[in-house]
Amino acid sequence: MSLKREAVSGSDVDERLAALITNTNAFRAIASAVEGTLGPKGLDTMLVDRFGEVVITNDGVTILTMMEANHPAARMLINIARAQQEEIGDGTTTATVLAGSLVGSGVEHVVKGVPVARVIEGLRVGLNKALEAMKRQARPVNGLGDPVIRQVALVAGRGHEDIAELVVQAAELIGEEKLRESSFKFTDAIVAEEGADNKVFMGIIINKERMNRQMPRELDNSKVLIIDDALEPEEIDDEALGTEAGFARYLQLQNEFKENVNKIVDIGVGLVLVDRGVDDIAEEILTDAGLIVIQRVSSRELRKAAEHTGSRMIKRTGLKKAPEELMKYLGQAGKAFNDEKLEQVWVLGGGGKPMATVLVGAATSEVVGERERIARDAAASVQAAIIGGVVPGGGSLELAVSREVEKAREGIRGMAAYGVDCVVEALKRPMSQIVANAGFNPLEKLGDVIAAQVETGKNSLAIDCDSGQVADMVEMGIADPASVKIYALKAAGEVAEAILRIDTIIKKREEKSINTKEPSIAGL
Repeated sequence: MSLKREAVSGSDVDERLAALITNTNAFRAIASAVEGTLGPKGLDTMLVDRFGEVVITNDGVTILTMMEANHPAARMLINIARAQQEEIGDGTTTATVLAGSLVGSGVEHVVKGVPVARVIEGLRVGLNKALEAMKRQARPVNGLGDPVIRQVALVAGRGHEDIAELVVQAAELIGEEKLRESSFKFTDAIVAEEGADNKVFMGIIINKERMNRQMPRELDNSKVLIIDDALEPEEIDDEALGTEAGFARYLQLQNEFKENVNKIVDIGVGLVLVDRGVDDIAEEILTDAGLIVIQRVSSRELRKAAEHTGSRMIKRTGLKKAPEELMKYLGQAGKAFNDEKLEQVWVLGGGGKPMATVLVGAATSEVVGERERIARDAAASVQAAIIGGVVPGGGSLELAVSREVEKAREGIRGMAAYGVDCVVEALKRPMSQIVANAGFNPLEKLGDVIAAQVETGKNSLAIDCDSGQVADMVEMGIADPASVKIYALKAAGEVAEAILRIDTIIKKREEKSINTKEPSIAGL
């Protein structure tokens, strides 16, 4: 067993704190990589791989998941950001900045002599107070017609008016009831394409073209068959094929396959989506019959198509069923057409669940990914706002909550109060970073906002990043989903506590392969 302790903060640091110090440095490095993107004046980050491929983005989770990070503590923080993205869809940068501040402040107190257990105790108290206060500040949204919905989309969409409009239109098409379903992900409706026009429509996009140009380009009111398999005959191994019985079996399977393909034509199918490859014989029969066939469709797109058209996916062996049984698996599409410019097939007016697609256009391939990420953030925030309500943005909420937590500190006895201080400092961090990114002095501006909040009793006051003056975020239309803020603080608290509890870093021994036999004690 190899035990490694490395103090990277100077030789005067007690050896006991080496693991804590090195983990904290890793946290700070990760947080510093994304904190410059926070707020309306946040800048972009360029990520370059070893082949010279470049990604330019302002999206926190993209930066974190694409960056090279070998330190285990750094990977923990990245995993927290990824969990935030999967659960809420936005707020990864905030979660990262909060976690970095909590750990950094905690370690500063530990170095000064505060026991880690007391810091963690205070951390828990402060976080509970902060989360309760955040939940109280949340304001429910009055349906999709509430003007704040567009503002949420605009803030999360980094000020892109066209994307915010698209997302709001799509939300209205989908409806509030659907958006409130926990299983529904609004972000799945987002598609970005180079050279496309911005558009919102009821339907789905299959990112494949029809198999050949002899197939029709467009179909109206067609039945849809989805094959979650290959549309090919069952195979016989080469050894069996060399025998008379095997060859006879081969011919039988070929004939059965042709019958099954002709059955697809006979029951009136117009559009066929296939998970894997399509045999040449099947392609020829279906082309002659005037069907549109799309092969090698992704599993995700197959599921969306099945849901939208009302189809039930079937395996190729299921094609042996009687025609009346096969009919039960078919869906319906009002229209299906092949867009040759975008190399896609659009399926509109499905007979299943209504589904909206947000097509975001991009002028060049370099910005397609970023436009899609922006639209996804906007969509996730709109859905989160519908479900959990909204709070004033710009860091105003966190700053107001920090004042409540500071009041609660007065009732904390002993060294646990230092842990509460960590939460107070962390809650000030988002506004401080937003102000710094806008080119203003964060200490001065935080003091101005705190004084203004206390004087007016308005918790929605923050800094206008254009003028540098104290302004009401509600009046400016700067709003964030409450769940984004709540989950970010909760996630940051959990990972901060996990890091502070680590006392020793031990290198694991290499796992031996299963076939390697360990020598027995008797044989040593």
